[in-house]
Order: sequence, then structure tokens, then C-alpha cells
Amino acid sequence: MEDAAVVVDDVSKVFRLYHERNQSLKAAVMRRGRAKYTELQALDHVSFTVPKGKTFGIIGHNGSGKSTMLKCLARILRPDTGTVSTFGKVSALLELGAGFHPELSGRDNVYLNGSILGLSRKQIDARYDEIVSFAFADSGQEDRIDTPVKNYSSGMYVKLGFSVAINVDPDLLLVDEVLTVGDEAFQRKCADKFLELKDSGKTVVIVSHALGTVRDLCDEVALLDHGKLIAIGTPDEVIDTYMGGVETNVRRDGEYGSRWGEGGAEINRIEVLNGGLEPIERISLGQAAVFRIHYRCERPVPKPVFKIEFHTLNGMTVAAGNTRFHDRVPDMIDGEGSLEYHVPNLLLTPGRYDVSVTLFDYEMLHPYDCRHRFHRFEVTGGLPPDVDGVVSLDGTFHGSMLPQQTWYRT
Repeated sequence: MEDAAVVVDDVSKVFRLYHERNQSLKAAVMRRGRAKYTELQALDHVSFTVPKGKTFGIIGHNGSGKSTMLKCLARILRPDTGTVSTFGKVSALLELGAGFHPELSGRDNVYLNGSILGLSRKQIDARYDEIVSFAFADSGQEDRIDTPVKNYSSGMYVKLGFSVAINVDPDLLLVDEVLTVGDEAFQRKCADKFLELKDSGKTVVIVSHALGTVRDLCDEVALLDHGKLIAIGTPDEVIDTYMGGVETNVRRDGEYGSRWGEGGAEINRIEVLNGGLEPIERISLGQAAVFRIHYRCERPVPKPVFKIEFHTLNGMTVAAGNTRFHDRVPDMIDGEGSLEYHVPNLLLTPGRYDVSVTLFDYEMLHPYDCRHRFHRFEVTGGLPPDVDGVVSLDGTFHGSMLPQQTWYRT
């Protein structure tokens, strides 16, 4: 287990849900000391391992045991059976306001929370400016640091708490759903920070309902349902398993796709065009391509987000883009319309690929319509003349001993 950051072995946790508590000595005597309760199996013999340096996601419906699992990892709860082993310094951001005193200022809470997480006052002094800058610089709220945190918005709570947690320089960072409270700019900054932690060999465990975030950030995902581990694997595989169970209206979409959503708006079809906006059946490597998405709304949809994804035939997502991250979200759409995703040089290597398109609400939590892998297209050989792997890096070889390059892409 030298390469493991977390080892969860056959962990179970049961909570007692009391219907009537003995509020007095008389009540205890009358009931012969017994209070009525039922048992809730929050975790049921769960086992998994998180390798060092990986970002690991835990998903599932409300009440599935995700937060209980994270609290066991943070040593806040002790399992009834089984063991939880973590290696290295652990920092956790588990719920809104955890480790903060509402009557104290943000400045005082930085020192309070930092000391709880194991930092000395000297260490907090050295990191204080970085903590405040990461939390509030983008929104210009640094002057609120001396305000009691009871007057903070939920987003400000999360920003400050997350900033302290990451500046502890943990080997293992545990993050619950609270990150969805932050604004878009802060969520992007958090995503960049996760990648930075990963590049430096740190381990991150995320619990979230934001499946798009989980899909983009995580190397591996576990699915919990009523305390049981249902699936563990790649983000695409596990999220598809989850959506298949959650979405009661999942249905086949063509020969190999699937479709679900809450309705009110839909993706009608997608066209694959060349750079001259002419329909094509095949695209050559290095060729310009345009993917035209047609939609129809039954009612006005405020601030919709369109997401397009490209997959290999074995389900691996090789590229994705959405209008929110590109800062191209319209105020409203209604009726029928279309938009285009332009790729100046398609650098997928020769083979067949599937396209998914989803129409989301602005928070990207509720899909109006998701058409998963509903359209297939083919990439043929082109320039650069690369054929292996999934994508071409568009590289060229140079050296005095090499003959002159004979091909050039126009």
C-alpha cells in the first residue's frame, strides 16, 4: 500500500434515529430506560483505495452515504466496523462554516481555522496574504476580512474556508459539496488549484452532485447508493451508471446512444460540416470542422449552457467544451435555433468517434436534454501524418541530419 493515499477496508456505519428521547428521569423510569429508535445503515461494507496523486470523486443521490464516508476519512466519525487508513497530512472542507466562529472576523477565523488544521501562528502569518488573496482578490472583497463572518454570504464562507484548507499544504484534501456555492470565477480557480495539487503529487477526494465537474477533474469515481458501493471506475463509466439509475426517462437514442433530461427544451440534431459549411461524412486529420447543433425550446430558457463532448468508441472522453466556460452564455433562448462549434484544425487521429450534446441550466446541474453519444463520425488520415494514439500534437521533427520535410498543411 505504499502508493495509496487512502485505504478504506470493509467500512460500515450505523446511525440511530430516535423517535422519542427520554427528556427526564421520570420518562426514563416509565419507559424502563429505553428510547425508541430505528437504525440507519449509512455505510454498508464499503472498500476502496485511492492512489497517491490522484483526484477521486464520490457521487450518489442524497442520503447515499457520501458525506458520511468523507467524515470517516477526516476522522470526524469512527466506523462501526472496518478500517480507514490515510497517509500524510489531511485537510478537509466538509460543510459550510465548519471550523469558523460566526462572531469572529474573517481575519480571526483564518487564524482559528488554520490552528485547527495544524498550522502555527507563525505559519499562518507567512501565508495570510495568500489566503486572503485567493479567497477575495477576484471579487474585490478583501476589505471584508475584518467583518464578522456571520455577515458573510455562503459563497464568501466557502471561499475563505477553501483558501485556508489548501494553504495548509495538505497531502490529502477532502472536499464536500460546498464548492458549488462559489461563483463561476471561484469555481474555475478551484479547478485550476485541483490540477496544481495533482501536478505536485497531492491527493484530492471530492464529494459532489456536479457531475460535469467530477467528469472533468477526477481520475476515478466511486458510486454509493444507500450506503453500498455500486461501482468504481473511470468518470465516464460510473457517471453513466449513475445517470442510468437516476434518470427514470433514460431511453435509447439511435443505434448506440442514450438520452435523458428534464424537458422543456431539446437538442434536435447535429450536423458535421467542413470549413466551408458544407455537410461532410468524413473529416481528414488537420481539416477544419464545424459542428452545428440544432435545438428547440417549448418555453423561454434563461441562461442556457450548451456542452459538446467527443468520445472514442470505448467511451473515453477525449475533448469537451461548453458555452459557460467560453463566456458565451446567451441571456435567453426560445423557439428553434442553432449554434456552431468551430474547430480550426481537427487533430483527432484516424478512427470513428461519438459526439454528445447536452443543454443545461446555467449551474449545469439540471439537463433539459442530454443526447449521449448520439452521433458518430469518422476521421481519416491527413496532415500531420499521425495515426497512433487519440490526438495528434501537430508536432514536427527538426534536426540537421534530417531530410527536408515534404508535406505542409495549408
